[in-house]
Amino acid sequence: MPSHRHIIVAAAVVTSLVVGPGLAVAAGTSAAGAPARPAAGAVPAKPAKSLDDIASSAFGTVRSPAEASVRQQSKAAKAQGAAAATANDSLAVGVGVYGTSAYSVQAVTWINSDIAPLDLVVDWGDGTSDRFNGVGTGEGAWDHTYARLGQYTVTVTVSDGNGETTTNSLTVATAGTEFTPYGPTRLLDTRDGTGAPAGRVQPWAETRVKIAGNGGIPEGVTAVALNLTVVDPTGGAGHIIAYPGGEPRPETSNVNYTPGQTVPNLAIVPVGADGYVNLYNRGAAAVDLLADVAGYFTSSEAAGYTAVGPTRLVDTREVLRHPVSGWTSIGTGVAGLAGVPAGARAVALNVTVTNTQSDGHLTVYPGNAPAPSVSNLNFRGGQTVANAVIVPLDASGRIQLLNGSSGWADMIVDVVGYYGDGGSAYVPSTPVRLADTRDVEGGSISSQGYLYMGLGVEAPEFTGFVLNSTVTNTQTDGHLTVFPDPNSIDRYRDGTYAWPTKPNASTLNWKAGETVPNLVQADPGANGIIDFWNASGGNADLVVDLFGFYMNR
Repeated sequence: MPSHRHIIVAAAVVTSLVVGPGLAVAAGTSAAGAPARPAAGAVPAKPAKSLDDIASSAFGTVRSPAEASVRQQSKAAKAQGAAAATANDSLAVGVGVYGTSAYSVQAVTWINSDIAPLDLVVDWGDGTSDRFNGVGTGEGAWDHTYARLGQYTVTVTVSDGNGETTTNSLTVATAGTEFTPYGPTRLLDTRDGTGAPAGRVQPWAETRVKIAGNGGIPEGVTAVALNLTVVDPTGGAGHIIAYPGGEPRPETSNVNYTPGQTVPNLAIVPVGADGYVNLYNRGAAAVDLLADVAGYFTSSEAAGYTAVGPTRLVDTREVLRHPVSGWTSIGTGVAGLAGVPAGARAVALNVTVTNTQSDGHLTVYPGNAPAPSVSNLNFRGGQTVANAVIVPLDASGRIQLLNGSSGWADMIVDVVGYYGDGGSAYVPSTPVRLADTRDVEGGSISSQGYLYMGLGVEAPEFTGFVLNSTVTNTQTDGHLTVFPDPNSIDRYRDGTYAWPTKPNASTLNWKAGETVPNLVQADPGANGIIDFWNASGGNADLVVDLFGFYMNR
């Protein structure tokens, strides 16, 4: 019997449950503070982080201590002589600026003064300032929202009544970033020494790929979209962890592999302060690694993200009525279709190959360009494989897909979003594991059942989540579909929910016994809830890792 399971990660909810067949109800307290009904027979899962905790890891802090403030006297005060010059020896201000959203910051001040009251002015660096009269010594907090993403110099000035002032300033960047399409271009190939010394990455070892300042990618890049491919693992199974250089390695995963398998996966990875992304081989096999860049994020105005669908754009089984022949490209318009407007700069897709006749790869690239020497997914004869793709659009809004094999293959393209004017800003966060159904007895998702995850409940400013979804312990062939849930969390709690209708789209495909990952840019919809649907004839376990989120102002 199909069932649903749930995990709530809302603004103030930190308890999650995975329950058996029947109605799923959150334990603990709702985001609004109302008690939730306990679920009969519910089995506690590991506590899920609150959305506030997840977001706070992404919002940086810049500080300038009071010792860095600069004192000045007015001409009138100087004319009064030495007595006036020493009237307020302790006058100083320390400043810290904290990110609070993609566009917003909070300036915290620490004021020392022998005289009160004081006047305080915060110049936000965007042509606006706020004045606060009559403030005292100690700590104060002041909020501001920027109209545009970027870097700004925040200056705080404190004045006493005797003509003395102290000033402190610092430069901050908005936490929100926007996307610039790039490539697709290969940055790393350990087989031939592109981007790193040639040689296989050994078990429990890592290599690095330079992002910032590499080719046309600027310094100061905050995150990057990389298609990572593991080539021909020898000696065992494992996974690759992609994470920012100079930071602790997380317990998440980006690409899972088994012996002899060549497997790709898209990753949106924060870039370290050193400009690098680290790739750690956590497994028993020596592997070659490829990294192809599709674009990068910076703290400046570029292209924002808008989720659509998922909506099927192309299915050659229905449109062409026959597979695409070997070493042949097909083109398709995207702009003006599937919710993607004219003027979009890049599109986020889920691309699937099936009915494959021989081993090969698929390359997705702009419609007006020659096929690059990169791959988006790799396949074997008879295999069905899906992968997330971000690809620039040409001026006419088109893309091409190359069947890089000697045999036939069918191609399926689902649109999940686009990058262009008016979209949401991306905030890369510290990678965190949100769900692992293996941790709960009986927690696997049943055939034609689903797990619903309340990532954005009562937080409408969160418009999308960058997740890595991995299925494992699969009993039969099948696929996973991720889509926004039409029900509100209250409808689940009071039992009035409606069974969702799965869209005609897929996120990843598997054969019985396989472990398969895929990146998903998940749309929480109007209710802040994301469904993970097991479209197979047997149970399957699901692991979900979060790497960042999209926010409006």
